[in-house]
Amino acid sequence: MATLSQDLQDCIDACNACVTAANACLAEHVGEEAMARCLALCLDCTDLCTACVQMMARDSDYVARVCAICADLCEACAEECATFDSEACQACADACRRCAETCRQMAA
Repeated sequence: MATLSQDLQDCIDACNACVTAANACLAEHVGEEAMARCLALCLDCTDLCTACVQMMARDSDYVARVCAICADLCEACAEECATFDSEACQACADACRRCAETCRQMAA
């Protein structure tokens, strides 16, 4: 198996951390109507971050484009989660910001 570049591995790690944080946010707040947008964005993040990880691991030709979209989505999720006081939401916002940053670097 080929060794991944450090930038690629950092982005994979950030995406995986985002998935974990978004799932924790979802688990803590499932069914809370006031958080419908937050939960929807968390679901989208888990799906897209997982796809990014898979595509980066196999060195897809589409990584830059998918990472650009992932960065946009993670930024939106971070903004929404940051509006809630729960520890899970704040942790998700932080993980999403980090993921957006590393995905932007991969998209450049």
